[in-house]
Amino acid sequence: MTRLFGTNGIRGVVNQDMNSMLALDIGQAWGTHLKKTIAHPRVALGTDARLSNHMLKHAISAGLLSTGCDVVDMGLVPTPALQYAVKQQGYHSGVVITASHNPPEFNGIKGIDGDGTEFSKDTEEDIEHIYFSRDFHLVDWKEVGQFSTWDGALDLYQQGILNVIHAESIRHRRLHVVLDCGHGAGSVITPRLLRELGCTVTELFCMPDGRFPGRPSEPLPENLGKLMQTVVEVGADCGVAQDGDADRAIFIDENGRYLWGDKTLCLVANAILAEQPHGIAVTPVTSSTAFDEVVQKHGATVIHTKVGSPIVARVMIQHHAVFGGEENGGLIFPELQYCRDSAMTIGKVLEIMSKEKRTLSSLVDELPQYETFKIKVYCPNDKKNLLIDTLVQEMKENPEVVSVDTTDGLKLFMKDGWVLLRPSGTEPIFRVYTESKSKQRAQDLAERYKQRTESVLQRI
Repeated sequence: MTRLFGTNGIRGVVNQDMNSMLALDIGQAWGTHLKKTIAHPRVALGTDARLSNHMLKHAISAGLLSTGCDVVDMGLVPTPALQYAVKQQGYHSGVVITASHNPPEFNGIKGIDGDGTEFSKDTEEDIEHIYFSRDFHLVDWKEVGQFSTWDGALDLYQQGILNVIHAESIRHRRLHVVLDCGHGAGSVITPRLLRELGCTVTELFCMPDGRFPGRPSEPLPENLGKLMQTVVEVGADCGVAQDGDADRAIFIDENGRYLWGDKTLCLVANAILAEQPHGIAVTPVTSSTAFDEVVQKHGATVIHTKVGSPIVARVMIQHHAVFGGEENGGLIFPELQYCRDSAMTIGKVLEIMSKEKRTLSSLVDELPQYETFKIKVYCPNDKKNLLIDTLVQEMKENPEVVSVDTTDGLKLFMKDGWVLLRPSGTEPIFRVYTESKSKQRAQDLAERYKQRTESVLQRI
């Protein structure tokens, strides 16, 4: 069956593959799915700042209403804020109109289950089956759902974070933070959360704007030059950047150094497992070997999963993990909720800095040091499966490969590092991740295996 849902929802270029008719029909399929087990479903709805948010929001709302679901519009909110509201307020499902870090011409639809987690694969497949079969359950005119609005999601979310971090330690430290919201959904909550924590805040691109005029939405090093420069210029304690829907956070230390997400993942894991040793931590195969070393230092166990925060979250629930997350800056805190959460991550990192009375650079420099490199290869979606199958066969004859892991894509372990070749679940690209103790070696591996992947792609 053709898939609509990728790693994180359905995404596409607006008015091409992501259009109002698709959203309407997805809403009808979604509502039909809910009505199988719930007599009168209540669905929460939120958007990020993209220009097409109202177009898609109203289309999917119409589909849901036509099946007898009530829809409550929570406005422009970060994805984790809507997830928290779904869980805390007892909604049966949630819809987020977002394309996360994708360019501004993209938008998407992300599904939330009643427990606040992103849709399971089974749920996505059932909605897809209903969508393609067009077996929609449309109700009589007297049973059409009701549409309403609620503006309490942000307050609820902020209080939830304040309840689980040591706010007084942060307030006592009086940190100076440069915040780059990237014109995304974080703009409506993160500046005020930091000020509530007693921080001096220097804002960059903290006005919602779906054109992303200040910088591209993805918080990569090449997009955060202004943030890195400003941290040094104003003498801030750190900088932090969010992606478009504010579920991921990337940090800049006080010296203006970009910290890859695996650094934050290891830093927070180290702090949490120091207080909860011998627990379980969950992360995808893309994460650094440093994470394994940090976790095992505390006598804890690492479980590696396929890429995708919904997968990580559900494995965390299954194994009662104390912490989890991805190397892209998406960290998951079970004490708050089982989803990636940038505002909670910011609060936790500031808490660690405050309680330790340390600079961010000194804390990070104590962690196991590995160099990572990431690069992309364009690959049409219809060639991804054949490409990975061909690569698996060819790498069996590769003398430098010590072992192979096919949990997600193809991970090749060498004596001095590893390479992961993995098809993206959201874009027509293949991602190449590499790691080694040497920065040059990591970069060389990435370039070499990118070329090898492109060569195979040309032949298939």
